Parts: sequence; structure tokens; C-alpha cells
Amino acid sequence: MSVYTPAEVVEETGFSLDTLRYYEKIGLLERVGRNAAGQRRFSEEDVGWLGMVRCLRDTGMPIATMLRFAELVRAGDHTIPDRIKLLEEHDQQVQAQIENLAERQRYIHHKISYYRSVG
Repeated sequence: MSVYTPAEVVEETGFSLDTLRYYEKIGLLERVGRNAAGQRRFSEEDVGWLGMVRCLRDTGMPIATMLRFAELVRAGDHTIPDRIKLLEEHDQQVQAQIENLAERQRYIHHKISYYRSVG
């Protein structure tokens, strides 16, 4: 099993050290293992989980909802229907964001066309 230093995890995930510490403190990331010298060592599972957290964060999921998702995951497979529901609700919000951005982009394209026509 591979282990990663905090610097490697920062490089892999794009999260800052402060963010990693914060996520561990609030319970979004389970307690990270340490080596004999007391230095944090992240597992492949930790890095994989942080990839999921990155996706959720980048798509606008609030931390409270991410914490709820983490609780469900840790509670076991019997929570899969609840996880699906939570992710489906988030997916609907992401779709609404995409549609909103597409509308804004159309407006920008319209303005570009207008300025090209008068310029």
C-alpha cells in the first residue's frame, strides 16, 4: 500500500495544507495516519476520497452537505440509497449551473457578434 506525504497530496489534489488540516479537523477527511516521527502520511484511500471531495467542492456542494455525504459513506452500504438521493440532488443543482452558464455564454457571444458588426 502506497503512502503519500502532505506535499504529495497537495500536488495530487490541489488542496492546500491548511485545507487538508481543516478537512481533517471537521471530519470531512478521516483521521490521517502518521509515521513514527508523527508526520502525516496519507493512504491511497485518503487521496481517492479527496478526489471525490474536490469534485463535490468544485461543483458547489456546501461543506455541510459534503459532511453529510461523508457520514453516509462511513455508516456503511445500507446508506447507499441516501447517498444516491444526495448526489442526484446535487447533480440537479450542477445541471442548473451549467444551463445558467450556457445562457450567459450565449449572451457574451451575442455581444461579441454585435461589437464585430460595428467595429
